[in-house]
Amino acid sequence: MTTARETMTVAPSAETGAPSGERALGRRRQLSDEVAAHVRELIMSGQVRHGEFLRLERIADDLGVSVTPVREALLSLRGEGFVTLEPRRGFMPAPLTRQDVRDLFEAQAYFAGELAARAAEKITEEELASLARTQEVLERASEAGDAEAIENANHRFHRTINLCADSPKTAWLLRLVVRYAPRRFYSTIEGWTRASVDDHHLVLAALRAGDAGAARQAMRAHIRHAGTLLVVHLEAQGFWGDERK
Repeated sequence: MTTARETMTVAPSAETGAPSGERALGRRRQLSDEVAAHVRELIMSGQVRHGEFLRLERIADDLGVSVTPVREALLSLRGEGFVTLEPRRGFMPAPLTRQDVRDLFEAQAYFAGELAARAAEKITEEELASLARTQEVLERASEAGDAEAIENANHRFHRTINLCADSPKTAWLLRLVVRYAPRRFYSTIEGWTRASVDDHHLVLAALRAGDAGAARQAMRAHIRHAGTLLVVHLEAQGFWGDERK
């Protein structure tokens, strides 16, 4: 005997082949993830801080979405401990200390270093040539002060190394940590672009030599360097006031 639940079907979307209800839910989740990424970057770049409320309507307007995915994103960030919910008042960033920032970048440095070490043992000449071309694009973008091109080239450089490592579980763990780094705002942090260009040369040299240990060390130093620059950037903005942690 079949039940109503067993016989009920949902028409698939003509575009994706997925049930229309699942497709709508998937889109909502994607929007929520995009909003959460935006809010993380606002917080980690110092544009909003503890004590300042996150206005749902303003975020929705800035991103061109409805309030619903914004609310879902903030609830998700609350679960991560990234924002707090003040009864009858709204959401605000949770307190963020210097040590919190250092810890996030230390975790990122560990996984990125492991991936670089594994990539050093597997990378091909063709992949090395691709990395070198990406580095050239990064350097030209840096000279031109093209923030978007800088961000794109830097992202492509690291992604290529991570793919060469052929370690999907480690890459997945890295992605969990990297989402807290203010990717779209890095080019506004003083010294970051120059440091990125210079640090990449050391990573490339280690990869060309097939030296896993040197690649691990160079990549970890590079990520820690970025974290230090972010701490200095936030301090210059008075992010922590007189706090010394």
